[in-house]
Amino acid sequence: MPTPKEWLERIREISAGQHVRVLNVCGGHERTISKAGVRAVMPEGVELIPGPGCPVCVCPEEDIFAAIELAQRPDVTLVAFGDMLHVPANVPKRMPRSLQAVKDAGADVRPIASPQEALRIARDSPEREVVFFAAGFETTMAPVASLMAEGVPDNLSILLAGRRTWPAVAMLLESEAPGFDALVAPGHVATIMGANEWRFVVDQHNVPAAVAGFHTESLLSGIYSAVRQYVEGRPFLDNCYGEVVRPEGNACAQDILNRVMDVVPANWRGIGEIPASGYSLKPDYAAHDARLRFAVDPAEDRKRAGQMPPGCDCARVVLGKIYPDECALYGKACTPRNPVGPCMVSDEGACRIWWSSGIRTQREREPA
Repeated sequence: MPTPKEWLERIREISAGQHVRVLNVCGGHERTISKAGVRAVMPEGVELIPGPGCPVCVCPEEDIFAAIELAQRPDVTLVAFGDMLHVPANVPKRMPRSLQAVKDAGADVRPIASPQEALRIARDSPEREVVFFAAGFETTMAPVASLMAEGVPDNLSILLAGRRTWPAVAMLLESEAPGFDALVAPGHVATIMGANEWRFVVDQHNVPAAVAGFHTESLLSGIYSAVRQYVEGRPFLDNCYGEVVRPEGNACAQDILNRVMDVVPANWRGIGEIPASGYSLKPDYAAHDARLRFAVDPAEDRKRAGQMPPGCDCARVVLGKIYPDECALYGKACTPRNPVGPCMVSDEGACRIWWSSGIRTQREREPA
């Protein structure tokens, strides 16, 4: 494997005189790019664009509101992955705007790091209703499905906000202005679903695609492959994470997902409904579906088609239409200490990643 310096030299050589916009789908990729300063050392013609790789960022506002409502019930313990506690909802000032605010007011809200923690909490508190607010992409949904398949206590239910990554990319490619010329596909998702899930990018849209991992060498090899395919006019699906990703993915994980969950249309915050982009529990698991168990049915005024807070440009950041520092709120009204939009909340969100990496202005993120 070439060193990072050697990959950079190859990218410079192949991209000379070209302008190539490369979209990275995964928040993990953006974290590597930003923290390692990859964007700053790219040749001038290679533009690295953060894309829809943050499940926290696209979790619909009505689901966050439902979780807040459930958490305020005296008989409920609500558990969620840590980032979800800080995602704001659009509510009047007199109401709590996040799960953390509800927790601060005395509700039993607990951050967890894995589905197994939700299981343990439910078993340790059989007298309470435990609701697991489960948001995530395929890599998170597979262990959630496994948890359900193995059997859970009667007092554990799931408020599911699972999403699939490829339909969002398909939506961009099918739009009039996708905004990118080549794609670096997410290695973690491909580990579960297989590299071949991204073949449509090449076959249907003639766009270069490379699956990459998260260490610098793998990511740079994916960028190099995507740029080279574009420059040579020879798009193909390249697996640059072969030590982990197989063409067909993890058959066992896919089988569990298919047995426990249905694929459904889903709302993405700030974007709207995307066909076949979400998960719901199959009827066999209806007894553990928090939406059915607690009759969660947001009023029409809560169904905001994924609305972001006023002035927040998170949706355009997620879609790769603008960079984080092009949002008027970035670093001003919106910081990790006081996030306005979800992209500044999560470690997978581009705004939070950029701020944590010390990127404050356009000059600091432009190639040298």
